[in-house]
Amino acid sequence: MVDDLDLRREFFLALERVDEAVMQGVAAAGCPRCEGPLHRSDYDRKPRGALIAPEGEAFVRRFSLCCGREGCRKRATPPSVRFLGRRVYLGAVVIVASMVALALRAAGEIRRRTGVPARTAARWVSWWQGPFLRTEVFVTICAGLIGVDVGRVPASIVERLAGTWGARVGRMLVWLAPLTTGSVPDGARLLRGTA
Repeated sequence: MVDDLDLRREFFLALERVDEAVMQGVAAAGCPRCEGPLHRSDYDRKPRGALIAPEGEAFVRRFSLCCGREGCRKRATPPSVRFLGRRVYLGAVVIVASMVALALRAAGEIRRRTGVPARTAARWVSWWQGPFLRTEVFVTICAGLIGVDVGRVPASIVERLAGTWGARVGRMLVWLAPLTTGSVPDGARLLRGTA
């Protein structure tokens, strides 16, 4: 699967365009707390692509907004399809390395194939098969796909999607985007139609 995956610059450019469109939609809606104007307040990340997506490491800007109304000034960080919350690794890497970890189970082989330490991949697998299963996102995914095997998440989700491996991972990232922020709770509505 990793050998057939093509997560090159074009893949991340497409994800960046999705993030940009979502950010513009959030900015147009105004501050979710006081309805003041939102201004760009992006910040740098140092994403890791490991062996799976080294070209994704060039995309370091996390789009974010800040309220322009004095007294509020709260940050509004839109959902992202590139970054999976506060994780250091890119969202695509988290998905793919978790799938490889489920398939291989041998620590040395996981690191050799993905570039991600086996302990990190095991921690991600624990998240997928624990807290993730209790999210609204997982319930929504299960409502749209039949036969998701919770013991093989995320692989059992990605395998049920159509298209190339890159398209499947991209669609999974769109579904996961609501989990990437807490400051814009309704930001997922801006992603409809992109999956």
